[in-house]
Amino acid sequence: MLLSLMIFVPLLGMIVVLLLPRESEELIKRVTLAFTLIPLILAVYLYITHNQPDLEHLWKQNVPWIATFNIQYHVGIDGLSAILILLTALLGPICVLASWRNIEKGIKAYMALFLLLETGMLGFFAALDLFLFFVFFELTLLPMYFLIGVWGGPRREYAAIKFFLYTLFGSVLMLVAIIAVYLNSNVINGIAAEARTFDIPTLIERAATEGHALANGTFQMWVFLGFFIGFAVKVPIFPFHTWLPDAHVEAPTAISVILAGVLLKMGTYGLVRINMDMLPEGMAFFTNGAGFWGNSLALLGFINIVYGSFCALAQTDFKKLVAYSSIGHMGFVILGLAAGNEVGVTGAILQMFNHGVISAMLFLLVGVLYDRAHHREINGFGGLGNRMPIYTGITTLAFMASLGLPGLSGFIGEAFSLLGAYERFPTLAILSTIGIVVGAAYFLWTLQRVFLGTLNPKYEALPEINRREILTLVPLGILTIVLGIWPHFAIEMFSESVVELTTKIMGTLQANL
Repeated sequence: MLLSLMIFVPLLGMIVVLLLPRESEELIKRVTLAFTLIPLILAVYLYITHNQPDLEHLWKQNVPWIATFNIQYHVGIDGLSAILILLTALLGPICVLASWRNIEKGIKAYMALFLLLETGMLGFFAALDLFLFFVFFELTLLPMYFLIGVWGGPRREYAAIKFFLYTLFGSVLMLVAIIAVYLNSNVINGIAAEARTFDIPTLIERAATEGHALANGTFQMWVFLGFFIGFAVKVPIFPFHTWLPDAHVEAPTAISVILAGVLLKMGTYGLVRINMDMLPEGMAFFTNGAGFWGNSLALLGFINIVYGSFCALAQTDFKKLVAYSSIGHMGFVILGLAAGNEVGVTGAILQMFNHGVISAMLFLLVGVLYDRAHHREINGFGGLGNRMPIYTGITTLAFMASLGLPGLSGFIGEAFSLLGAYERFPTLAILSTIGIVVGAAYFLWTLQRVFLGTLNPKYEALPEINRREILTLVPLGILTIVLGIWPHFAIEMFSESVVELTTKIMGTLQANL
């Protein structure tokens, strides 16, 4: 029951917070922090014990839920989900600390919604039943809508509604795909021979069975598209990306951290768990390298990289620059997944985790500056390195990691993704390196305009970063350095899952040639 405990402890915390008096703001914050630390402790224990087979049963649970439709409460962890659960659990308490002094109204409602959001995210990565998977996916939508729409910036209502509508559009298509999979889950050679099911491991097995309706290439292609659009909105993949900059700019700092660090990864995780693992024929059709459709997924990754990078270069708002950089960096994940080989998929999954850590650092750092200067205009600063040397040093570390400096975590994932993509799509892989060059340009240019040169007289009294803010950044900075030097820390968690997945994908590609 450890996994269920991890998922629902934040929900229990939400109930406790709602029972506390509204005036007890400090107590509410401390209770919220405590209920986010419990999943982190369990996630660390998961990392320590993940390769011990005798403890595997602690991280799986399968009980009947809605028996009429064979819907199960089925949760479990493999290497891919474990690394993202660890990321989610890590960012939970960090975001609570980041909200400690920044959220001034409705503390009780804010903390309750944040705990509900954490339950949805943890449950999504652990769900092994398609119906449950969709429920947790949708559970994150409502709290995020209110967290942006109530506690966000001047255009918060517009950003929240845009986020809601885009995500809802993707969710509807995904729900149609889920229903289609369920209705065909019992058909073999045109005959209903089995019980229908939403169970993901069972569906993966049936989709690999010759003669099964789920194994039909045309069926997989159309269902693949339904799931893909649902997840593409979340990533986001061009052209479904326009909600992201608005949501990031208007969201409170901690919510921007969760948005970039975890919610974007829900899209790429879904692509791996469903589109690649359950629908290999559909994946092969869109990545076989023959014609337009055979290059389409890799092409979208390339567009994300180049488009996101050039948009970031054009920004004068610090937060919007980081938001567009996220679009570019998620393009490397898509490119690695499109490769379908072990190197590319390893790089993509590693980039998911690394980008979650680095983007969290960047949004926290933007929040620190905004809290002091009350604006985010890059050209409005100058010379802050003279006044805030500690803040400047941490920001420089985050910039260097994000632009892919060797020795820091951002380099490893991008390099592996490009290496894997080069084996399948050499031209697109080479052209995608434009994103690395442009990324270096906008981060170094920002570093120059904000921190170097003569100190702007308006900021002579700007206070240095404080201990609470440093506490939120230090764990992320340590991970950035450690994973840059020793990426095996993360790779060992999901290497077996990647080998199984890529063997299936490459085998399907070879069979279709």
